[in-house]
Amino acid sequence: MGLEVVIEEIRDKGKREADGIRSDTGAEVSSILKAAQEKAERIKLAADQDVQKQTAHIMNQEASAANLVVKRDLLNTQKDLLDQVYSAALSRIADLPQDFHRDAMKTLLKKAKAEIPEGIVHCNRRDSEILGQILSSDTSFKGYTKGDPVETEGGVLIESKNGELQIDYSYRTFLNSVWETGLKDASGILFR
Repeated sequence: MGLEVVIEEIRDKGKREADGIRSDTGAEVSSILKAAQEKAERIKLAADQDVQKQTAHIMNQEASAANLVVKRDLLNTQKDLLDQVYSAALSRIADLPQDFHRDAMKTLLKKAKAEIPEGIVHCNRRDSEILGQILSSDTSFKGYTKGDPVETEGGVLIESKNGELQIDYSYRTFLNSVWETGLKDASGILFR
């Protein structure tokens, strides 16, 4: 065998080994690239899912916040309307005829007599003259004296002579009592 044949054999063997290494390396590179691509796809899918979750969470938060704003505005509007109804009711009661106020004061004074038999009676300026007439003409109220006018829509405020006890029988007090007990029903009727 000649040197050329040995060289050719070594060359062929080297070529086969190089081709085998290239083939093995190519397969390994393909496997690594395939695994990397699969991992990248999983990461991209997880990121997309995370973005969707975060987007849905943000949208839910924004919708909840918007609903709260709408509900708060609705409740404020309802409160404003109820306040207007309250003021209108108080104003209408105050505008009732003098006969109503005279009868109401007599009834309230009779009721107050059980708690404060003697004292000072206050009313608004409009009813001051009527109160004077009631106290001077009805002997059952002889323990009462007329006091200074007060700011009220109507009714009476009675104060014991020593100032330790006071009864508020103003129209506003009675309306507040009715208002508190009937507010839920009124809201239900007005804002179905």
